Amino acid sequence: MRTRVRRYRTDDSGPLQGRVAVVTGSARGLGEGLAYAMSRRGARLALVGLEGERLARLAAELPGPAAHWHADVTDADALAAAAEAVRHTLGEPSVVVANAGVALGGPLLECDLRTWRRVIDINLVGSALTARCFLPGLLRTRGYYLQVCSLAALAPAPLLTAYCASKAGAEAFAHALRAEVAHRGVGVGIAYLSWADTGMIREGDRTAVFRELRAHLPWPASAVHDTAPFVRSMVRGIEHRSAHIYAPPWLRGAQAARACLPSVVAHRSRQVLAARRDGPLPPTGLLGPGGAAAAAAPQSGTTELPGPPELPDQNPSLRPGEEPWPYDTN
Repeated sequence: MRTRVRRYRTDDSGPLQGRVAVVTGSARGLGEGLAYAMSRRGARLALVGLEGERLARLAAELPGPAAHWHADVTDADALAAAAEAVRHTLGEPSVVVANAGVALGGPLLECDLRTWRRVIDINLVGSALTARCFLPGLLRTRGYYLQVCSLAALAPAPLLTAYCASKAGAEAFAHALRAEVAHRGVGVGIAYLSWADTGMIREGDRTAVFRELRAHLPWPASAVHDTAPFVRSMVRGIEHRSAHIYAPPWLRGAQAARACLPSVVAHRSRQVLAARRDGPLPPTGLLGPGGAAAAAAPQSGTTELPGPPELPDQNPSLRPGEEPWPYDTN
């Protein structure tokens, strides 16, 4: 827990000046970018994640006061200890960003069930635990909680069942939490983000699953964006305690059209996946260096889970009198 070497000019007049900001999953990618941006605006950074060496290096490089804590967001005890240590080391948090997240691609029946559940645990349960453990401090500072979500919460896609379910759940959680704490002065925001150029996405693009997904997405949904504009949008949203942050801005349109997006996605996916004639799309495992760290972290309270089920033949024979489920249903 070292304070840093000053290498950048900080903003001594903005709304983040002197405030404590907690960022989970801050060792790399968007979390790292947010840490730099908020530190340059005068915030005191609490970095929480699994990659201790990278967190320590980042804390030392930030231009303002910073400290780091090794904690798995699915471990309630570790998070509670980190929240208490942040309060004693840096002060009560005014900003908490639930950024930690992982992704897994592949057909549901072929995904390892333990890995599938790990995505849900980190992206959804981990976000809820982050809010719960740091909420007492936010109540005291009348602070702001930001839930990092995704285009996947607006337009769920095939081959990403765990990721889409977790991000849609995290979105619903944030909406419910906002209604629960608004009268006590705490703001809750949701950041809807498209594809960002992070290690997770770069590794995903080397897999058959993600190549298949992005190859059939219309522009601009298929584009991968530099992280810097995303970070700027998120920091502006934090400073203004925004209820919704969209990066890129065209995601506002996806929000407006979300009622019809699942039907559009399902129609297009039926065409694309049927044309593959059940070609192999092996599961990816947890993606990126952050995914590797999450996969390696010890997990408590787990039980032995069954492996993938055997898939039936493509055209199984039916018993006499048995009718197949109608393919076109409403």
